[in-house]
Amino acid sequence: MQRLYDFIRRHPTGVDGFWAVFLLGISGMTIVAGGAGRGGGERFAVVPVVVGLSVVVALRRRAPEKMLLLAIAMGVAQLIFGVRPTTANFAMLVITFTVATVGERWASRLALTCSLCAAGLSQLRWPNQDPGSWAQKLFIVIVMTVPFVLAWVLGDSMRTRRAYFDQLEERAARLEREREAQSKVAVAAERARIARELHDVVAHNVSVMVVQADGAAYVMEAAPDQARQALETISSTGRQALAEMRRLLGVLRTGDARESGEYVPQPDVQQIEDLVDQVVQSGLAVDFKIEGTPRPLPSGVELTAYRIVQEALTNTRKHGGPNAGASVRLVYFDDGLGLLVEDDGRGAAHELYEDGGADGAGHGMIGMRERVGMVGGTLDAGPRPGGGFRISALLPLKPAN
Repeated sequence: MQRLYDFIRRHPTGVDGFWAVFLLGISGMTIVAGGAGRGGGERFAVVPVVVGLSVVVALRRRAPEKMLLLAIAMGVAQLIFGVRPTTANFAMLVITFTVATVGERWASRLALTCSLCAAGLSQLRWPNQDPGSWAQKLFIVIVMTVPFVLAWVLGDSMRTRRAYFDQLEERAARLEREREAQSKVAVAAERARIARELHDVVAHNVSVMVVQADGAAYVMEAAPDQARQALETISSTGRQALAEMRRLLGVLRTGDARESGEYVPQPDVQQIEDLVDQVVQSGLAVDFKIEGTPRPLPSGVELTAYRIVQEALTNTRKHGGPNAGASVRLVYFDDGLGLLVEDDGRGAAHELYEDGGADGAGHGMIGMRERVGMVGGTLDAGPRPGGGFRISALLPLKPAN
């Protein structure tokens, strides 16, 4: 049964052609049976009219508007030549339904208008066909008109339903495209976030390890204890870097970090003091102070604050020169967290701190600005009067969820 249904759907014109032949055969038998009672003009026009209406049924879905005009022409020919309604006039009901379903709007309205007039014109053309009072004739006109109106209403309802389903399909396709675009944007943003995190982790920890390694090599023979302490710092820094990198790479492998027990929470404001202690152990003098009343912060703000301090101190080690010192201030305001990181070193070229850098460098500052922008804060970075470098940021505070 399903195969038959699929065949019918694949060959609609063939199905319509079958019904057209069937309608032509029934109408032909009717013509033969009533041939003796027909006048000359009617006998001459009845065959072309029946054939034309059969063609209407055969091609109704391939050219609905043209078939509607052909059906109207056959109806006019019936009125002119006095061809009384036959079984073939069922084609007018079929084309009304078809045009209301798939035809143009003008054709649908024309079909409805002709359907409302057909029964009345038939009664006027053959007044003696149904003798009786005017009320009876009016009732007959209404009864004959109802099937055409119902066919048009059913067809128009199917048109509306198809349009609704088409809108649903178009909306689903649009939502799918938007979902794919949002997924691509999310992937790009996640890649940028991981790149920033990796830059901060690698730049800071590798910088500490290089400084400690140079110091250990310098005092290896003269002060073995200091060299041993430097090597221990290198070891602990390397383990910390590996832990953070495992956390970041675990994002790319869903569940691996959590299942293996190697998941490490993101750095927060409380770990800034540990970061400063680590930098002090590497040989950079840092003055750290907290002003105001500490309070819970959104995780994004805490991570941003930690990374800003980390990047600023890393830049001081890289560009500050020998005997450079730094200061870190965390200030809790009523509506924001202020960060101020300053050093008294010689600093790097100012172009390196511009977005993009004069020579393509300055990626750390770019990452800082992106982080601050993501939490709705402001960042100011540049040389200090009298030497050194200053980085200040204001991060808005929101109630922790």
